Order: sequence, then C-alpha cells, then structure tokens
Amino acid sequence: MLKDIIAKDLTVIFCGINPGLKSAEDGHHFSGRSNRFWKVLHKAGFTPYQIEAEDDRSILDFGYGLTTAVARATSRADELSKDEFDSSLESFKTKITEFKPEYIVFLGKAAYKAFSAKKEIPWGVQPDDFCGSKVWVLPNTSGLNRGFSLDNLVESYGAFYKKIQK
Repeated sequence: MLKDIIAKDLTVIFCGINPGLKSAEDGHHFSGRSNRFWKVLHKAGFTPYQIEAEDDRSILDFGYGLTTAVARATSRADELSKDEFDSSLESFKTKITEFKPEYIVFLGKAAYKAFSAKKEIPWGVQPDDFCGSKVWVLPNTSGLNRGFSLDNLVESYGAFYKKIQK
C-alpha cells in the first residue's frame, strides 16, 4: 500500500486517482517510468529542481503533499469500480478535513467526478470547496494519458502555480 505524504495546513495536496503497480511496489508516488508528474511539477515552477520518485517525501519541504483517492493499486485507473470510489469517499473526506490543505488538486477528472457526484467537470478551478479546501482539477500525468503532451501538462500546472502564488 502506498502511504500518503501529507501534513497539516499544506498549500496543496495533489490527489492521484490510485497508485500504479510500480508505485505500490516501490512505495514511492509517481515512480512509473512513463509518469511525468515530477518533471511537470518542476517545469511548472512548483520545485526548484526535479524531485526523484524515491525522494517523494521531500515534496513536503515545498508545502505540498500527495495522496490517492483510492488505495488499491492497478495498472490502469479505469480498472477501478464505482464501488471502490464510493467506499473511499468517507475516509478521504476525513483526511482532507483533518489536514486542511488550502487546495486539493485532483489529477484527472475521475476521482473528483466520483466524489462530487457531478457528471461534467471542467479543467481548472471548481466552484465548490471540498471539506473546506479549494478544488482544482488538472490533467493526469500518467504516461497512459496521451491526450496531453508534456508541454500541455506544464502549461496547465503552471497556470495553477501562478494562481496560488501570494
């Protein structure tokens, strides 16, 4: 099982849909070779250097954390059932309420759709808070997500980064 990397009052908790098999095996978030999360985070301005997956805990040093909506690891997020999202919702709400991030960023639309029960979700900022945190939905950085190039991802994440700068 992949452990959350979170602390109270972070600026952002990034929420993946669920762990990939490699991440669950390694015990490190976004450790799959084709996942672009760490590269995108750096290129978008969140970190001054590219964090390596094995150093994922260092993300806390920048005021960010990592979690997943569903704990079960799969090779593809579309292997998850509606029941798995439904079963995860209450514990996820408890976690966000306890840790109180300023923003919760869902990586991809699937988890936020399931948790909000909304049929249509736009990219970017959402009109409703989630357990007191502002919500953004950004494209998933999985290498399986071919709908977004590296440049598209960096642009999307960079726009969010600019919004949260105080």
